[in-house]
Amino acid sequence: MTFLLYGANGYTGELIAREAVRRGMKPVLAGRSKEKIGKLAAELGCPSAVFDLDDHTSLVSALADVAAVLHCAGPFSATARSMMQACLATHVHYFDITGEIPVFELAHGVHDKAVRSGIALVPGVGFDVVPTDCLAIKLKEALPDATHLALGFDSRSGLSKGTAKTSLEASTEGSRIRRNGQLVSVPLGSQQRRIDFGNGERLAVGIPWGDVSTAYYSTRIPNIEVFTATTPQGLARMRRANMLRAVLRTRLVQGIARFGIDRQLQPPTEAQRSSNPSFVWGEARNAAQKTVTARLVTANGYALTIASSLAIIGRALVSTPPPGFATPGMLLGADFVSTLPGSSPIRLDA
Repeated sequence: MTFLLYGANGYTGELIAREAVRRGMKPVLAGRSKEKIGKLAAELGCPSAVFDLDDHTSLVSALADVAAVLHCAGPFSATARSMMQACLATHVHYFDITGEIPVFELAHGVHDKAVRSGIALVPGVGFDVVPTDCLAIKLKEALPDATHLALGFDSRSGLSKGTAKTSLEASTEGSRIRRNGQLVSVPLGSQQRRIDFGNGERLAVGIPWGDVSTAYYSTRIPNIEVFTATTPQGLARMRRANMLRAVLRTRLVQGIARFGIDRQLQPPTEAQRSSNPSFVWGEARNAAQKTVTARLVTANGYALTIASSLAIIGRALVSTPPPGFATPGMLLGADFVSTLPGSSPIRLDA
């Protein structure tokens, strides 16, 4: 059995497709662009399928002969629901590379349906969810009574167009944290601290990243925040964006911003990816104020996404994963990230 790679014409999807073929895998390459999908499939010698996710008949038909889907077409808040519903209907395992909170919440919400369908629902099988999820579980093991968890990363390789559009969409809703087990919105730029991610202390700012969802389900720690390294200028931009959220939400402004991303943003080159490792950090604290810190160095975020998604999908093809919703760490354990190329062991400091 093989898997369907939807969004193979995108930046990350194409990187995954090329590495999959290099490893001897032969995924069905799929997406909306007939020209791009056809050209890539011909070059790599893979079967292909061209359809829009709104075309339920074509989608279900494309899943008839595969065991799993690796969904790489974002923004996932607009695409994941259709793909998950089709996977539930056809008993096909679902994996994606999202970092979007609504997608994790959606997958968790249909856990029982996935169990009945006999499929695994595992969103977020790339960066940064895989390393932060593994760190979160390690920290929970080291401090079982933890009440607060902070996670973060410093990754400097640049953004693909898809990731930039997802970040643009997320910024219109402010930042998100987990407070007493509930997802709570807070103003952009309102969370800041200095963090040594493993490469020296840096200014860091809170972001509305999927880890506030995944880490909660992996650890049940009720209070969670996620940070990324920034500059004073970056922090100031976030605060300005927070004041302009109502304007940024309008269809006109979103369209202009997306057009600018398409025209001007240059995704990272192979040289940029290979020369910029990622530094990942986590901190757990209990009611007595005892603190445990964890750090990890990984390959560049895109390189890690390629390696982790293919490792996870490869395991699912040879060994049926347990049905239902799971985070990557729940599925494969806290040490999974350290098995990936370019990753160090997780270092704990009490």
